[in-house]
Amino acid sequence: MGAEEIDGLLEHAVADGVVPGVVATAGDRDGVLYEGAFGRLDVDGEQIVRPDTIMRLASMTKAIASVAALQLIERGELELTQPVASILPAFGELQVLEGFDGEVPRLRRPAGEATVANLLTHTSGLGYWFGNPELLRCHALLEIPDPLTGRRGMLDAPLVADPGTRWEYGTSTDWLGEVIEAVSGSGLGAYCDAHIFAPLGMADATFQPTDEQRSRMMALHARLPDGSLGISTVAIPEQPEFCSGGGGAYATGRDYLRFMRALLRGGELDGERILRPETVELAFSDHLDGIAFPTVMTSAIPELTNEVPAMPVAQGFGLGFHLVLEDIPGMRRAGTGDWAGLFNCYYWIDRAAGVAGTFMTQVLPFFDMPIVERAIGFEAAVYAGIGALASA
Repeated sequence: MGAEEIDGLLEHAVADGVVPGVVATAGDRDGVLYEGAFGRLDVDGEQIVRPDTIMRLASMTKAIASVAALQLIERGELELTQPVASILPAFGELQVLEGFDGEVPRLRRPAGEATVANLLTHTSGLGYWFGNPELLRCHALLEIPDPLTGRRGMLDAPLVADPGTRWEYGTSTDWLGEVIEAVSGSGLGAYCDAHIFAPLGMADATFQPTDEQRSRMMALHARLPDGSLGISTVAIPEQPEFCSGGGGAYATGRDYLRFMRALLRGGELDGERILRPETVELAFSDHLDGIAFPTVMTSAIPELTNEVPAMPVAQGFGLGFHLVLEDIPGMRRAGTGDWAGLFNCYYWIDRAAGVAGTFMTQVLPFFDMPIVERAIGFEAAVYAGIGALASA
């Protein structure tokens, strides 16, 4: 399948009402294999999606913040085994949510200390309110703001497990962003600008989009009960209180492909190195040490996310990247790193095959099955047509 066939796949996704608009990119170590942009910024508007359309990365930010932390580790300014509380004393004040006595959350001290490695692997004990019903209830009872508010008070949410005992998706990378700021002496956005975005030529990647960039941003949509798309009522603050390492960045598909290609190339792109090859290898190695990856990521807020079943292959988690540990026929190879963003953005980095790609739109709830099917179709088409795409 070549570029024209992939164009058709994406055009049909728009025409069928699966997405309001979409940007999809794929590349290898040597360059761009595919770039396509279709649809509209607003399902009710006329402005078209282009390759320079800005997307809210949401949790695709986590890979960027993780690379920032790995840079500090390379420079000897941070250690994987370092307790988080030794850098951020406020982390040491967090307790574990055990349950409730009536309307009062029952909290206790954690049995151990979370390390920087625990933050990178989501084994710190921190959770997300949209995936854990007890944590959602605790947010309400203790009036803790949720991450979508952009308020720093979200960091006051308790742990939901002892550090190092289970994999739980949550605010670990937000705390990692705080670690990066404390160790580097720079704001997270400024740090990423200087050490990742500028070196890699990611021209529109930012934590603080300008008015001009916002004019190119896709509106946030929602899947309505009848299956159609409308504008979402979820509001993302334009001026958050802090830069969220877990979900606060914005970029184009073109920007994110440059980031992924640098990782395909062992941490270097166009003569600019952001990580050493051995650090990239470490990041894409499983660090769960026997902790099971969940078979289903549950949903406590259906308006934000559907339940997400695990892939039917062996999986692990590296330093900031979910890992597929077996080949998927016709698609990604064992060792591929991937993740996604809440607004139905998806990426994969297959270092074995030397190909990476991303499928980006702006629709809630997450893991919308019609969108997931198109994202899978795009990935399969990239692998089927790698030779044709490279010569197009």
